[in-house]
Amino acid sequence: MSTKSVIVALDIGTTKVCTLIALKSAKNLEILGVGSHPSHGLKKGSVVNIEKTVESIRTSIEEAKLMAGIEELESATVGIAGNHIYCFNSSGVVPVKNKEINQADVDRVIEAAKAVLIPSDREILHVIPQEFKVDNTVGIKNPIGMCGSRLEVNVHIVTGKTPLIHNLVKCVEQAGLNANSVILQPIASSRSVLSVEEKELGVVLIDIGGGTTDVAVWKDGSLLHSQIIPLGGNHFTNDLAVALKIPHNEAERIKLAHGTVLKAAQLNETYLTVQGLSGTRPREVSLSFIAEVLGARAEELFSVVRELILEKNLQGEITGGFVLTGGGALIKNLPELAEFILEKPVKMGYPTAFGGMTTAMQHPKFSTVLGLLQESTHASKAVTREEKVQDETDMFDKLGKSLKNVFKEIF
Repeated sequence: MSTKSVIVALDIGTTKVCTLIALKSAKNLEILGVGSHPSHGLKKGSVVNIEKTVESIRTSIEEAKLMAGIEELESATVGIAGNHIYCFNSSGVVPVKNKEINQADVDRVIEAAKAVLIPSDREILHVIPQEFKVDNTVGIKNPIGMCGSRLEVNVHIVTGKTPLIHNLVKCVEQAGLNANSVILQPIASSRSVLSVEEKELGVVLIDIGGGTTDVAVWKDGSLLHSQIIPLGGNHFTNDLAVALKIPHNEAERIKLAHGTVLKAAQLNETYLTVQGLSGTRPREVSLSFIAEVLGARAEELFSVVRELILEKNLQGEITGGFVLTGGGALIKNLPELAEFILEKPVKMGYPTAFGGMTTAMQHPKFSTVLGLLQESTHASKAVTREEKVQDETDMFDKLGKSLKNVFKEIF
C-alpha cells in the first residue's frame, strides 16, 4: 500500500486524543483505522505537559495503526483550539492589471487583506475568503475570469499564539508524525456536520468539547465568525464532582447516564446511590439536584453564546438556527434548554457518513476528527494542483536552459 494514498487526522482534545487513518482514492475516502485514548497534559485545549501529551498521542496513533494494519505513517492533519485562538474579519483591495481577473490577482488581493498588524507572538493559521467584489458587483464567490478594474475581498482571519501552536506541533512530531497542516477545530467540525444548504441559509455550530466550546457562524456559504469559549464538558463534570463530593470519573458516569439539564424533566422525585470519596459511605442523591447543577452550567454556556451573537450583531444572519455537536453535547435535554435561551431552533448535529464509517462513528464526539480527515483530503487536492503547476514550470525552465546551451554550442 502506498503511503502517499494514506492520510491521517489527529484530534488532540482536552479529554481525548483521537486518530483516524484513511485511504484516499480519486473518488472516495475509506477509513482504515481508529485510535482513541484519554488525553493527559492539556488544559482548555492548550498543552501544559509535553511528556504526557506525547504519550497520549503516541498511544492513540498506535491503536489506529494496529487496526489499519499499517506500520509506518508520515504526517497528519492536526486540529487546534484553545482560548489563545483569536479570529477577526479583514478586507483588501487591489487594481486589476489586465482586464480579466486571474489567479494572480486573487492571490494579490488576499495578501493585501492579510496585511494587518498582529502581535509578534501570534501567527496566522487561516485566511478564509468570504466574498469578492469586482468594481461595484458584490457577493462574488469566485472572480476568476470576470472583467473589471478593481478587485476587493472580505476575509476571515484565524490567529493563534505562536508558542502554543509550536508546542502542539512539537508533541505531534515527538509522537512520530509531521504536522502537515494545523486546522481550527470548528472549521473541521463544520465540514463533517453541516450541509451546504445549512451554511447557505445561516447557521451557528456549537461544538462542545472537553475543555472548550468551539463556535462557528456560517452564512451564504461563508464563515462569518469563529470563536473558542473556555467552557466545556469537563466544567459540567467538575461542578457535579464538587456538588456531590464524588470522584471525577464517577461524576462523568452519572452525567452521561442519569444527567439532564432540565429539572422539570424529572417528573417524579427519584434518588440515585452515589459512591463518594474513598473511605466514605454511599449515599442517596436526588436526580433533580443533579439536573439543577448541570442546568446552571448549561445556562451559563448558552448565555455566553447568546452574548457573543449579540455583540457581533449576527442575530439577523442565523436563519437556520443552531447545531450542537461534540462529546460535551450528549447531556439529556441540552438542545431544549439551548432553544429556550437562544430563542432559535436548536438540533443535535451528527457527522455525515462516508466510506468505511461504522454506525458507532456517526457520533457527535467524532465530529472534529472526521472533519479534519475531510479537510485533509480537500487540502491535499489543492497541494496536488500546485505541485502539478510547479512541475510544469520546472519542466519549461529545464527546456529553456537546454535550448540556450544548444544555441551557445552552435554559435
